Amino acid sequence: MPRTKGDHEARRRDVSAAVWQVMATRGFAGLTLRAVAAELGATTGLLTHYFPTKRALVAYALDLLEQRTLSRPRRPVGRGLAALRGALLDILPLTPEAIDSNRVWVSSWDAALSDPALAADYAGKYAQGRERLRTRVAAAQELGELPPGDAARIAASAQSFVLGLVVQALFDPTTFPPERQVELLDGYLAALAAEADGTA
Repeated sequence: MPRTKGDHEARRRDVSAAVWQVMATRGFAGLTLRAVAAELGATTGLLTHYFPTKRALVAYALDLLEQRTLSRPRRPVGRGLAALRGALLDILPLTPEAIDSNRVWVSSWDAALSDPALAADYAGKYAQGRERLRTRVAAAQELGELPPGDAARIAASAQSFVLGLVVQALFDPTTFPPERQVELLDGYLAALAAEADGTA
């Protein structure tokens, strides 16, 4: 019987799930056609229909990671400092799903750093993230919740702080459990806000 469009979409979903499982358990370094085929219970020959090269597999994996990251449930968006806090909390590995996503993301850095095109793509993604944070910083400044100044600089600082916290939490989850991550983030934001009300 000829394959239907539904069969093809179902197979793509199976392949996506296998790619994600390999990345979540082995990291980006363990992402190979052989590993994905084993997870799928298929042959590498079948996978070459979807990924003719290793780079095609890597590009697909990065797209899958971004899709999963963007589709993750987000905290309700308030205004001002609350919105900034919510956006930063959404980055942190505070849930099992967020831990998996962050592990995969951090393990993909090596692949990105060795490929100029991927590196440029990553730089663009981080720039977009900073811009989203900048709009929240600017709104908090308008409300008097954050001190006046260069909103882009404050956004870059906040992104750098939270990404550093991500790495520490992944490597040392005992020292940086979710509650400690939230505590450190709240302390960071409180220090920023203190400059606005003159208590710093």
